[in-house]
Amino acid sequence: MKRNSTIAKFIAVGAILLSTAACTADFEKYNKNPHEPDLDEMNQGGYLLGALILNLQDMMMPEQENLSQYVDCLMPGGLSGYVADSNLGTGWSGRFATYNPSDNWLRVPFNDFYEKFYPNYFQMKDQVDDEFFLSLAELFRIATMLRVTDTYGPIPYSQVGVANAIRSPYDSQKAIYNKMFEDLDNTIAILTKYSTQQFNSGFDRVYGGNTVAWVKFANSLKLRMAIRISYANPTLAQQKAEEAVNSEIGVMTAASDGAFRKVADHNPWERFMPNWSDARISADLTCYMNGYSDPRRPAYYGISTFTAVSGEKYTGTEKYVGLRRGIRQGEFNSWSHGYSCMKVSTSDDILIFPASEVAFLRAEGALRGWNMGGTAKELYETGIRTSFEERKVNGADTYMNNNLSVAEGYTDPLKGSSGQPYDYSGSTNSLITVAWDEGAGFEKNLERIITQKWIAIFPNCMEAWSEYRRTGYPKLMPMAANLSGGIVNDAEGARRLPYPTNEYRENGENVKAAVSTLAQESNNKKGDTMATHIWWDCK
Repeated sequence: MKRNSTIAKFIAVGAILLSTAACTADFEKYNKNPHEPDLDEMNQGGYLLGALILNLQDMMMPEQENLSQYVDCLMPGGLSGYVADSNLGTGWSGRFATYNPSDNWLRVPFNDFYEKFYPNYFQMKDQVDDEFFLSLAELFRIATMLRVTDTYGPIPYSQVGVANAIRSPYDSQKAIYNKMFEDLDNTIAILTKYSTQQFNSGFDRVYGGNTVAWVKFANSLKLRMAIRISYANPTLAQQKAEEAVNSEIGVMTAASDGAFRKVADHNPWERFMPNWSDARISADLTCYMNGYSDPRRPAYYGISTFTAVSGEKYTGTEKYVGLRRGIRQGEFNSWSHGYSCMKVSTSDDILIFPASEVAFLRAEGALRGWNMGGTAKELYETGIRTSFEERKVNGADTYMNNNLSVAEGYTDPLKGSSGQPYDYSGSTNSLITVAWDEGAGFEKNLERIITQKWIAIFPNCMEAWSEYRRTGYPKLMPMAANLSGGIVNDAEGARRLPYPTNEYRENGENVKAAVSTLAQESNNKKGDTMATHIWWDCK
């Protein structure tokens, strides 16, 4: 998997400059103000520094299409209910969506993050001693490795790099979250100290060097992590959530606060959705959005291109039609048919963390009785309005007052008279409406918050899958085919990924200890399988 050529050239130039001038070290000695470091002075000639920061930043939501294909589309995309595999070529012998991924697929979300992130991270720590940029690197590390621990559970974290070895002892997921909170608190404190200054915009494809924006991002990440552990450690969850929201600079509150990464070359979703036809929009997403007559549909995906098929439900072209997740290998090449496809162009920004998600996180915190700076209803409706603003769509007030519509049922348009074995007639079995209902009780309003958050954060598949596992919402159809051999329960779906085979071969003692730790933290103790619950998945 090749790196972006622009960044590669950037690194090459920076390496030459570093070897001759050591221009990125000891930045603080150049500060003119002894009480407030001058970032502009630090940035002079920092070519290697900029390349390293950009590489680390990219790993939060990878642009490289092959990596993104696995860690954003094929794995959490199907497991979260957003997308369905549609390219069923003979080379795909097993898939995440049918719970039988090959080992080659299993290794990517684990190995590639370690192999592509840590060399740049350690080079930063070796060559740069400025606390601001090291804190940015730490923030990117937390955001990136949070995805890995939420995929597998225990992973190497606190001891990665000891004796120059990436293959290191594993930490329990509980210990990882505690260490991440500690590191994140330190990062927030340092970034807040520099918040009155900008840094080189060429080092930042997300916020263009806006330090305040990164402080809001860090606090918002802290809030996300706090909500994630709300069932595993509710006391710590409330403490960290309230700290984040009520901190000096606070969390994202406006649509413009959201993190969207400007592409260096291309948006990877354009490759594996409309271009490569690896996936189509899932029936789950279209069923919810069709049922709610959601005005955001044209911003998310295109209309069906089906023509009339004998016995099918949809005969026109003014309909959004998703594909059922987990159709069986080789039944048909669905990419040749008319299921709705994601609206995305090569130059579109890559969504990392939208501000709408933060409003929904705060809404859930308020629902739990935490001090989130507003009521659950106020923050829930702010989340919807912010999402509409992010997508440049009108009609939020009408949408949020809809107290009648629910998700529609689904019948595959290609069923016809042939009775395709993967066909599913029915619905998500969700009766949740959009309009807030103060008298509905905690669980119904939690489902309402998570369902709308799930719609708003598309296509952040990893976050959607994590929240589905944590809460059970939104209610999704089971996969059309479960090829796990009885390991994965249809109703629960996949809870994690097993460790790749090469970890057992190359880091055997440590991975076996990690499986033992996983068993101690899990509430169902099913071993190193896709069915095992990780630490925070304990509702």
